[in-house]
Amino acid sequence: MKTGGVFGILKARFLINDDAVKNWRFIVFIILLAILMIANTQRYEQKVFEIAKLNNEVKELRSEFVDRRSELMKLKMESTISDKMLEKQIYPSTVPPVKIEVKKEEEKSFFKRIWQ
Repeated sequence: MKTGGVFGILKARFLINDDAVKNWRFIVFIILLAILMIANTQRYEQKVFEIAKLNNEVKELRSEFVDRRSELMKLKMESTISDKMLEKQIYPSTVPPVKIEVKKEEEKSFFKRIWQ
């Protein structure tokens, strides 16, 4: 580049000189880097927004899960079940349940079968 000083830079003489090709290559390289940086920043921001959206969705689903679980616990309570059965005229038993015992015969081991 010739010694044109500040006035030469303002007039952009470095772009039309004989060795301007290497200056243009550098300028195109800088422009491509700037475009790449802008695209990368855009993708990063999209990812951040997506993560924030998914975090909100997780919070909503977690609160819905807790709500459903508490509703299920309420429905499983004996008082709730007996109230629903009373509507169908099925009453709880007043007699306690009887334990049924099944006696299982011992299987004879291999040695006991041999000696008999």
